[in-house]
Amino acid sequence: MDANELSVVNRLENRLGRLHARQRLGIEADHEAQIFGQGLNFFHIENWYSIHSVIRAAFRLSGLYGRGLKNAGDVQVRTTDPAFAALPNSFEGFTLLHISDLHVDMSERAMQRMMELLPALDYDVCVLTGDFRGATFGPCDAVLEGMAKICRHLKSPTYGVLGNHDTIRLVPGLEDLGVRMLLNECVALPRGDQRIYLCGIDDAHFYRVDNIEKAASDIPPDSFTILLTHTPEIYRHAAHAGFDLLLSGHTHGGQICLPGSVPISLDSVLPRRFGSGLWKYHDMVGYTSVGVGSSIVPIRLNCPPEITLHRLHRG
Repeated sequence: MDANELSVVNRLENRLGRLHARQRLGIEADHEAQIFGQGLNFFHIENWYSIHSVIRAAFRLSGLYGRGLKNAGDVQVRTTDPAFAALPNSFEGFTLLHISDLHVDMSERAMQRMMELLPALDYDVCVLTGDFRGATFGPCDAVLEGMAKICRHLKSPTYGVLGNHDTIRLVPGLEDLGVRMLLNECVALPRGDQRIYLCGIDDAHFYRVDNIEKAASDIPPDSFTILLTHTPEIYRHAAHAGFDLLLSGHTHGGQICLPGSVPISLDSVLPRRFGSGLWKYHDMVGYTSVGVGSSIVPIRLNCPPEITLHRLHRG
């Protein structure tokens, strides 16, 4: 282990505790490049690097690659206005900027467009729901360099969770940039004399190191709670744990969709109606972002990238 790696491991142990840090690093070492098995899905095409060039070539031959490349840089600003009976009075109009699936190292056009949009946006808190990198293993210096540029355009406070593409080795660097990472943890967000609670879980799709019980263990009863998770696939657990709002990404809304934004695949084990946009399960409201960046191939068809402003209301 070289000096840089040792420094990262020591910082992770100090930040998360020795057991969590060692467990996560060990699981990554065992599984990060695995194509079959592991995680909620059996097949992980994102880890099969040799097929990615074949997919790109197929889209070039079809004549769709150029259009898809242009679409992938056309980032949209979406807004939602969900209403909650349990929202404290002082949080009326409280706004979260939700950014997901940046895939910084393979989505340069989308990153540039997003940075052009960010300064004009008004929000109270920024949340990042994972997949900072496009690769699934290997060096991540380029990701942190790209994130440094993006973070200059983000207002504080900013919170994040890891996705299935992300190594836990990113955590010290992201936190140095001002992104408070939530790894089965929770923070209180104050406004006046009232509070709501923001929880975040570690990756629940591939590495399966999520722990909702730990994240929510210190929340007072009857509090308004928001859960950040990379994947919406844990919607049942979150709803029955009493969360009011779940914010997620992972699916890319399909990324390559048929006309009418019908996804060919969501790479997820969940009902299709949870694959993008607003949805509800029991008493919990959920939102699945289609993401900013692109995965596997840097193109989008019938599924434009997005960042989303969620304005919370009482009702």
